[in-house]
Amino acid sequence: MQILVIDAQGGGIGRQLVSGLRQAVPDAEITAVGTNSAATAAMHRAGADHAATGENAVVVACRKADIIMGPIGMVIADSLFGEITPVMAAAVGQSSAKRVLIPFNHCDNILVGVPNTSVSALLQEAVDVVRQLAADTK
Repeated sequence: MQILVIDAQGGGIGRQLVSGLRQAVPDAEITAVGTNSAATAAMHRAGADHAATGENAVVVACRKADIIMGPIGMVIADSLFGEITPVMAAAVGQSSAKRVLIPFNHCDNILVGVPNTSVSALLQEAVDVVRQLAADTK
């Protein structure tokens, strides 16, 4: 199973996702793609098998992934303080992979109907969803 984790800014969300996935789905191959080198480095240190940075890395990795994880802003052009390019958002949205999107209400994107939940609870729920998806494909 190929899991792609995408993150921006400092990579804190991606780092926590990679760490949780490493424990929950130990046989998965995890690729981390950051929109900048700080995000990429944080996810790589957390245990990603592969790590890359930038727009083209997102495009290429989206073609190979079975599951794509990250903040919901990764499917919205110019979100995450402008770090998600239109090309990146399209690559994620057009991928045949299942997308596990973490619903954060920030960067001028408000998700109606999403309760205020702690970041750690959101990330744990996302990891649990991927664990179930991985189990269903075996």
